[in-house]
Amino acid sequence: MSANLGCVIVAVDGSEESMYALRFALDNLKLRSPAPDSTETPGSFVILHVQPPPSIAAGLNPGAIPFGGPSDLEVPAFTAAIEAHQRRITEAILEHASEICREKKVNVKIQVVIGDPKEKICEVADNLPADLLVMGSRSFGPIKRMFLGSVSNHCTNHAQCPVIIVKGKDPSS
Repeated sequence: MSANLGCVIVAVDGSEESMYALRFALDNLKLRSPAPDSTETPGSFVILHVQPPPSIAAGLNPGAIPFGGPSDLEVPAFTAAIEAHQRRITEAILEHASEICREKKVNVKIQVVIGDPKEKICEVADNLPADLLVMGSRSFGPIKRMFLGSVSNHCTNHAQCPVIIVKGKDPSS
């Protein structure tokens, strides 16, 4: 594929599909490699992981505490425990992605943001700006997709750059 790509974002979520998309990008995409006397910057791969906010990760929409407790009470220890757990998950995901990059002898930049994956992936792609966004697809059926939504579908419709959706699973996972 084109050798004039300056910034390729690969979104990873820890799934086999996202790691397969990372391998696909590293194996098949060629980044810009400027001449030695050029002022143009070389291309780079950016591994992007979006961590959901603690309330989404816990599946919570804090409501009233039963039996007359305050309705706007936040439990800091609970939130801190969720955040610590999310950090460990993020570290494991990024370590796996970094291992794949080391195998391929490719240096990458890593970016972690917090928020709704659909929105944040498009936001990062627009802000960098990315020349290409690569992501895996979990291939949800129509019912699951209706209730859970499809991050890849949203990104193909809202990102300002071209998007490649890679289907398949990482055979090494």
